[in-house]
Amino acid sequence: MRAARLIKMVLLLQSRPSMTAAELAAELEVSERTVTRDAQALSEAGVPVYAERGRAGGYRLIGGYRTRLTGLHRGEAEALFLSGLPGALREMGLEDAASAARLKVSAALLPSLRDASRSAAQRFHLDAPAWWNEPKTPELLPAVADAVWDDRRVVARYRKGETEVERELEPYGLVLKAGVWYLCARVPGATGSFRVYRIDRFTAVEPSGDRFSRDEDFDLPGFWQERAEQFARAILRAEVVVRLSPAGVRGLPHVLDRVAAREALSRSGAPDAEGWVTVTVPVESEEVAHSQLLGLGAEAEVLAPEGLRARFAADARGMARLYGT
Repeated sequence: MRAARLIKMVLLLQSRPSMTAAELAAELEVSERTVTRDAQALSEAGVPVYAERGRAGGYRLIGGYRTRLTGLHRGEAEALFLSGLPGALREMGLEDAASAARLKVSAALLPSLRDASRSAAQRFHLDAPAWWNEPKTPELLPAVADAVWDDRRVVARYRKGETEVERELEPYGLVLKAGVWYLCARVPGATGSFRVYRIDRFTAVEPSGDRFSRDEDFDLPGFWQERAEQFARAILRAEVVVRLSPAGVRGLPHVLDRVAAREALSRSGAPDAEGWVTVTVPVESEEVAHSQLLGLGAEAEVLAPEGLRARFAADARGMARLYGT
């Protein structure tokens, strides 16, 4: 533990002109007294750490000293490519690896480039979860992430409806979608059978001890896009016929499934004399379509099915009673 801290201290001093004891203590999460002892230990080991006293003093390396301990190991290199996703790294248990990787890269850069990480952080930030949702980190996510990085089979129990199912899985990749974590995995023995699991539905995950041979042709982004489209189409089991104003045409992709809305609009006929168009849109159910299309207000008229049109007519009468004079 102390050896890792001493190395980190050297890398910190190598990446900056100088640092105060308070700054080092904050970075290393120790007391200033420990920083003083560590600096003394480095000096005795031959690392030229120089302490400047006074108000503007601090610690620095002298003589152009450069450590050779800047090589990235695999975990740090993989985490570095995800370093723009601090929340995701923290949830997967990779925050320390990413911090060490960024520090090593900073130490290896020319002095004129050492502000690159700060400059990038000031210009880009990814906030993955959707608005008004408070995502919860699945308790078993770090264990699943470890298995993914290590290409190691796991025996997982997960909730399927009212029951629990146990499966041996080959965990290929993780996907964070709108604040929800998913695992893309293959079931051993089922050729080409890749499946998607919500990690918050896992109740137990145990490594089986065996590594699996990864299919190098597996394309995680492509697989996820295909499955997401299949899922979206699979749940759209009903259809509604809607007459839309120009404003309703613009708003339809914002209240329904965007792909389905765009395809429906592309198949619509010419506008009528009032500029309205009639489209047939696939929806999950009449109940869901009712709540979604309400968002378009008077810019949409449901023509079919008759039951859904009747619900909107009842809504209109109720609104008229509530707001009418």
